[in-house]
Amino acid sequence: MSNAENGQEPAGKEKPEIAKPPAEAGDTSGTAETDLQKKAFAELNDRFLRLAADFENYKKRSERDRASLVALANERFACDILEVVDNIERALKSDDAHLREGIVQIRQLLATRLQGHGVCPLESLKKPFNPQEHEAIAHVPSDQPAGTVIDEVSRGYRMHDKVIRFAKVAVSKGNENNQEA
Repeated sequence: MSNAENGQEPAGKEKPEIAKPPAEAGDTSGTAETDLQKKAFAELNDRFLRLAADFENYKKRSERDRASLVALANERFACDILEVVDNIERALKSDDAHLREGIVQIRQLLATRLQGHGVCPLESLKKPFNPQEHEAIAHVPSDQPAGTVIDEVSRGYRMHDKVIRFAKVAVSKGNENNQEA
């Protein structure tokens, strides 16, 4: 018969401790400690739930504030542009003699308002083609060196440091007569 069958343990091994039964009714130190732990747990859980709710409210408030800020910026921009619209309507009502002068003034006003919002035109004519600012829509022979912008079909614009509309341009192939000779 082996030691395990006899119920005897080998000499080198110790018996694991068996959990003791809960404290007797007369021993209140264990129950009081458990109650304190339960109360502390409940307080921490409540605090956690409140912090989680506060954080959710913060996220919602931040999103609302951001949307409000964007709407306000768009409103300011629209109000500036409305002044230009008013001037266009006045120009359309005027006689033909002053129409061109009025249109020129409106264009200057619009350019000023756009610059006030960080929008400025890109200079393209007689400059080297830059794919980060230009969109080539034609490649034509000319007296200008190859790769030079020779015509601007649609002006490009930059807002602060970002190109918001590429300039549509015609680019020179160079002088074909000189290339054949």
